[in-house]
Amino acid sequence: MDIELLIKNSSFFKGLNGEHRIELASICSLKSLRKREYLFHEGEFGKSMFLLIGGNVQLHKNTEDGREVVIRIVKPGEIFAEVVLFEADCFPVSARAVTPVDVLVFPRDGIHRLLAQEGFRSDFIAQLMLKQRYLTERIQELSTKDVEYRFFTFLRDQYGEKELIHTPLSKKDIAAGIGTTPESLSRLIQRLTEDEIIAWKGKEIKILSNPWKWLG
Repeated sequence: MDIELLIKNSSFFKGLNGEHRIELASICSLKSLRKREYLFHEGEFGKSMFLLIGGNVQLHKNTEDGREVVIRIVKPGEIFAEVVLFEADCFPVSARAVTPVDVLVFPRDGIHRLLAQEGFRSDFIAQLMLKQRYLTERIQELSTKDVEYRFFTFLRDQYGEKELIHTPLSKKDIAAGIGTTPESLSRLIQRLTEDEIIAWKGKEIKILSNPWKWLG
């Protein structure tokens, strides 16, 4: 497996120059997870950050009464747990595979050695700022947009503007990913089906109209 190519093709690291991608490839390792297997738990000491290269990972927090609150669902090409590089010694969330998963593991010590180089540090922090801006926009979106808008935005972000989508995610996972309940998602799906906007059968979602045009 060409680790450098995987790094180059990721949405986060594609902005790094070639030399820095080679340096990253030299310090990372590949790890695979089964569906529902945990990569790490909230409160554990954070030794690494990760790049998802296949599958989906759910990030969630546990409330005092034992409920899981989903923060987001990571898609291939995205990094996560980078908070342990700068802000925290422990993981602030848990990470669980919602499908079979492959990740690249970047040890914190190795990243810190690279960050000691001024060129790498400037390049890397620029990518972090772009990601932070994206996450800020996503938080605003979740708090201000309705469920239908969030549903189609989620599908577009995960799979692109396709007419036929094959998703390995359950409806429960998708509901968590768009910040709603499974019951609310089921009602939305029923309405979209009756209005002949989508047809959902098993793991296949057929887009019958063109919802992408009004997402902006």
